[in-house]
Amino acid sequence: MSYIARDDRPADKAERYAEVEAEILAVLDGEPNVTARMATVSSILADAFPAFFWTGFYVVDPAKARELVVGPYQGTLGCLRIAYGRGVCGAAAATGVTQIVPDVHAFPGHIACDSRSASEIVVPVKGPDGELIAVFDVDATEKAAFDAVDADCLERLLGRVFG
Repeated sequence: MSYIARDDRPADKAERYAEVEAEILAVLDGEPNVTARMATVSSILADAFPAFFWTGFYVVDPAKARELVVGPYQGTLGCLRIAYGRGVCGAAAATGVTQIVPDVHAFPGHIACDSRSASEIVVPVKGPDGELIAVFDVDATEKAAFDAVDADCLERLLGRVFG
């Protein structure tokens, strides 16, 4: 299936996520490569949500204990490595819990990869065996851009794509 960027998506956030999830699953049907899956998810979500300033994955590095390394993403230069427990991505990796941060500048230990980032959501990504394989990170330039709808929809999507 080919993918065509669109600007006629539903205004309702949950409906937009549902439409995008169906497209992502259709594009990825039969594709087993994790890197290709991550790149596709990042690309389609970045295109579908104009507020998404940085959209991508930090992957668990099998060569370095409790460290994430930048994976496929869309946006400006990302941090290359993040230790578990450091910043929003590290908190999600260490706790296994989705992090919604309305103001990144008020988050203790926030890593400012790009100073234009104002809010962030980070979702832990687990593989089929239930082990953490990555975190999915989205930054926005406006404060409080993410809420429970984003968390629920992204958790469901990532579970279907990688679980």
